[in-house]
Order: sequence, then structure tokens, then C-alpha cells
Amino acid sequence: MQSYSSIKFKEKLLLFNELWSPKVVAEMNDYQFKLVKIMGAFVWHDHNDTDEVFIVLSGEMSIDFRDGLVNIQEGEWFVVPRGIEHRPRADKLCQVLVIEPRGVINTGDTKSALTAPENAWV
Repeated sequence: MQSYSSIKFKEKLLLFNELWSPKVVAEMNDYQFKLVKIMGAFVWHDHNDTDEVFIVLSGEMSIDFRDGLVNIQEGEWFVVPRGIEHRPRADKLCQVLVIEPRGVINTGDTKSALTAPENAWV
């Protein structure tokens, strides 16, 4: 018999403390749903082959672009179009759900100390 259970964001977020290190909580087709805790500024990067979705679960964040920025509050979301250079940041701890295809590296082609291990589940 199949077992069904919901994914509880609050419980999953308690399982890790690392910043800028997305943790996969589910997959749908070729897409992964990743929880990430952010604070401070990330690195400038882009993803040439895919859009990237940021859904703010708690806190608030901004995404800088070379020609502007977007502010995203708790309960809001934003899609960064493929190939657009961007830099997420948050002044205080922010918890985010990121949706992107399996295999996407958090820093794109930019090598950084903030490049997270791929496909880390929680």
C-alpha cells in the first residue's frame, strides 16, 4: 500500500542551518523544489538554460540585476528569466523555496565558495 504524506516546510527548515546551500525536498518530472536559507549577498551569476523561481516563505529578499532590482516579501515570488545575470541578497535571515530543473548549480557557471553540492536532499 502506498504511503502519502505532505511536506512540511517548517520541519524541513529545522534540519539544516547552512546559508546559501539549497536542499531538495521534492521532485516533479525534471524539476526540483529546494529550500534555502539566505542572508547577506550571494554572487553574481546566471543560468543560461533555465528560468529560476524564488518563493519567499519567511522574511524578505531582493534580487539585484545589472539594470535594477526586485524586492520580494514573505508570500511573494519572482521568476528570474534564463540568461539574466542576478544576485540574490537578504539583510536578515530569509527562507526561500527555489524551483528549477534537476542538475542546476546554485552559482551557475560562476565558481565560488558559495557553490553548493548538487542534489543535496533534506
